[in-house]
Amino acid sequence: MVETRANAFQSSNQSSQAPVQTRPETPKILVEAKNICQSYRTGSGETGPMVLDHVSLTLHEGEIIGLLGRSGSGKSSLLRIISGLVQPAAGSLTYLGEPVTGPVDGVAIVFQSFALFPWLSVLANVELGLRARKVGREEARARALKAIDLIGLDGFESAYPKELSGGMRQRVGFARALVVDPNILLMDEPFSALDVLTAETLRTDLLDLWVESRLPIKSILMVTHNIEEAVLMCNRIVVLSSNPGRISAEIPVTLPHPRNRLDPEFRQLVDKIYALMTKRPEPAPPGREPVQPTHTLAMSLPIISTNTLAGMIEEIAADPYNGSAPLPELADSLQMEIDDLFPVGETLQLLHFAELGDGAIRLTPQGLRFADEEVDVRKQLFGAHLLAHVPLAAHIKAVLDERQNHRARASRFLEELEDYMSDDYAEQTLKSVINWGRYGELFAYDENSATFSLEDPH
Repeated sequence: MVETRANAFQSSNQSSQAPVQTRPETPKILVEAKNICQSYRTGSGETGPMVLDHVSLTLHEGEIIGLLGRSGSGKSSLLRIISGLVQPAAGSLTYLGEPVTGPVDGVAIVFQSFALFPWLSVLANVELGLRARKVGREEARARALKAIDLIGLDGFESAYPKELSGGMRQRVGFARALVVDPNILLMDEPFSALDVLTAETLRTDLLDLWVESRLPIKSILMVTHNIEEAVLMCNRIVVLSSNPGRISAEIPVTLPHPRNRLDPEFRQLVDKIYALMTKRPEPAPPGREPVQPTHTLAMSLPIISTNTLAGMIEEIAADPYNGSAPLPELADSLQMEIDDLFPVGETLQLLHFAELGDGAIRLTPQGLRFADEEVDVRKQLFGAHLLAHVPLAAHIKAVLDERQNHRARASRFLEELEDYMSDDYAEQTLKSVINWGRYGELFAYDENSATFSLEDPH
């Protein structure tokens, strides 16, 4: 279904005439987080690696803050802690000066998934939060209709989620969050499940309402994996490092709305953030837990196909990059967001086929060699790098070599991984090594019996 924009929204052309929202000289503090720490739980139930390490953040009235970071930086964890849905392991959190001990009444959240009840109409979905707060039927209906009109869905009150496009369903999510008149709107990658054009329409419409002071909120805190989206929307961007998450930079964005993606200052900010996110991690401050080492079984691995890895190497090796590609240009040419692009680049760096730094990815001599070789040589090269630089792959191969029958159950390695990480991460990591090991012809794997072996793949 084609995305519908109701009259309640101003067009992007009209938004260019809107006055720029100004912040008060001394903006009121809404939320203050101090030295927030949080840890993963391993599959064995023990406290695992830190996900957030002494993160401090203040959210003021009249600003949009963006949280940017690679996978493992704890963006969504921090958002849930600020909402009061999750308690931190350490640190303090206040809302309007009062300690937060549970869900915060003045905070609403919009998630990536639409999370609508399919058996309820648009109106009933929006009313739900008000009815849970014991708001009377007539008042709840009036407030819900007002929110639906504001968010551009007037006329769709009686429709059901299955009748709506993805963008319209997310509008229902926004209406449901706004109907309770929160002070703060938290957004966890709210546009990432939408196609590019729909996301741009919804993003622009939301900004129009914000700039025109038509939203019943005082501040927005959003998690995003889209650097351009953060620069387009936010007054301040907080960049988190990974494993564990620490604030590595806070960048003010003073460009007036509406912002032009082609503006040189806009592009400079985007490039600056890419460079910050590819900096090598700095040593932990004295007394803090060091960054998780990358040479032990504790290293979780992303699910990335060898075709994707090989394709990325070929793309960087070819014209116009010839072995060194600026990440913003590569992201644009491949239509990849940072949550897709960085894991591929980091895996190539882990395997010593590439290096990330200064906002660019550069192939190593072995990466350039991989790009030039035929399939069989590529497999041999990949297998050798996998053994040399991925401890789990070397561990599995060593166990198979030592056993007389050269076989081992996957559960044997899964249990080891669960001592370091959650069940989900352990399964993901083992699946990655299985796929990579097969490609590199280090071992065979039987899905039916969940067993590794050294059977000759030929």
